[in-house]
Amino acid sequence: MQLFYNSEINENDLRFTFSKEESRHIVSVLRKKEGDTLQITNGQGLLVNGKIISSNAKKCAIEITTSTQESAPKNKLHMAVAPTKMNDRFEWFLEKATEIGIHEITPIICERSERKVIKKSRMEKVLQSAMKQSLRSYLPKLNEAIPYQEFLKKATSDSRFIAHCEEGVKTALQTKITANSDVIILIGPEGDFSPKEIAAAYDLGFSPVSLGKSRLRTETAAIVACTLANMNDYN
Repeated sequence: MQLFYNSEINENDLRFTFSKEESRHIVSVLRKKEGDTLQITNGQGLLVNGKIISSNAKKCAIEITTSTQESAPKNKLHMAVAPTKMNDRFEWFLEKATEIGIHEITPIICERSERKVIKKSRMEKVLQSAMKQSLRSYLPKLNEAIPYQEFLKKATSDSRFIAHCEEGVKTALQTKITANSDVIILIGPEGDFSPKEIAAAYDLGFSPVSLGKSRLRTETAAIVACTLANMNDYN
C-alpha cells in the first residue's frame, strides 16, 4: 500500500481533508476514487487508514476507519554529519538513513568542510519521500547546519561517538551500542576531522569508534554507522 504524509492528521480525527496540492495528486495523478483506501502517517508514529468519501481534486476527503500509534524505535540515533561537496551524495545519505532508521540529523560545518550551506527545505522533501517509500511512520528531524564546535557543546547524550580516520585505539561501533539508548555519532567531511576537532570531541566525552577496515567516503561512513547503530532494532 502507498503511504501518504500529513503532519496535521491526529488520532482523534474522524474525517480528514487534504490540501489542494495533495488532493490534486491523489485524484488527478494517482486516479484514486471514492471508496478507495489510503494510509496516512503524521510522521510521529501514527498510521491512519481512511476511505475516500469525496474524490474532489481540490478537496479530497476521507473517513478514518482505523488508527494505530506505532512504538518509537528502541534507539534514538542522532547523526551529526558534515555535508558533502556534492549535494546528491548528502541527499543519498538522508534517503538511506531514513529507510534504515534514524531519529535526528544535524549537518555540521567543520574546518575542512567544502560545503557550508544546505537547502533545508529540499532535504526535508528527501526525508519525507524516503519515509513514505519505506513505509515508516516516523519522520527524522533535520536540524539547521551548525558549526562543529558549537554542536559539541550542545551534545548531551550519554552515548557519544566519533568516527575518524586518524590512527589510534578505536572500538568497533556495533559493540558500543546498547538497546534503548540515545546515541550521537559524528561523521566528518571528505578531508576528515582535523586533529584539533578530534581532540575537542575527546575532551567532551566522545569515544572513538571503528566502522571497519576500509577508508570510507563521508556518506558511506554515515550509512555504515547508521546500520550498525540500528542492529538492535532488527534483532
